[in-house]
Amino acid sequence: MGVGFVTERKPLGVGFETWVDRQIREAAERGEFDDLPGAGKPLPGEGRPYDEMWWIKQKLEAENLSFPLPGTLALRKEAEEARAAAVAARTEAEARRIIEEVNGRIEEGHRKVLSGPPLYQPPFDVEGVVAEWRAAHPAEETPAVPAEPPRRRRSLVRWLRRGRGGDPGSA
Repeated sequence: MGVGFVTERKPLGVGFETWVDRQIREAAERGEFDDLPGAGKPLPGEGRPYDEMWWIKQKLEAENLSFPLPGTLALRKEAEEARAAAVAARTEAEARRIIEEVNGRIEEGHRKVLSGPPLYQPPFDVEGVVAEWRAAHPAEETPAVPAEPPRRRRSLVRWLRRGRGGDPGSA
C-alpha cells in the first residue's frame, strides 16, 4: 500500500505556505519520506536544458512506445544526427559523404510537401562541417623523439656511470 495519511483542512488565518511547510515537516518527522525510490540519487535530467515535454518522453520511454514524427520534424532530426555522425566520422571523405547525402534529402524536402510544421532546415555548409571534423580529428604527428634513443646517447650514459664507480651492468 502507499502512504496512508490524511491531512486536515487548512485552518483559517494560517498562510497556505506555512500550513504546507508544517505538513511536510510533520510527515518527515513521522518518517514517511524514508526509503523512497531514488533517495540519494541525482534527479533525472539534472544539468540538461528544460524540456516542457519531458514527462511525455519519459512515459514513452517507460512504456517502450514510439510515435512517428511528422515529415519535417523527422528530417530535422535526421539532419542533426547526420551532422553529429559527420563530425565523429573516421575519415574526412566519410564526413563529406554523410553531409552531402543529408543535404540532398534536405533539398528534396524543400521541393516536396511534407507533413508537419514548415521545414526551416537549410542545407549544411559542407566545408564548415568538414572544418569541424578536422578540428575534432587533428592529424597524428610523428613523434619528434624516436622510440629508441640513439646509440651515442647510451654510450654517454655508460661513460657517466663508469665515472661514478663503474657500470652497473658489468658486475
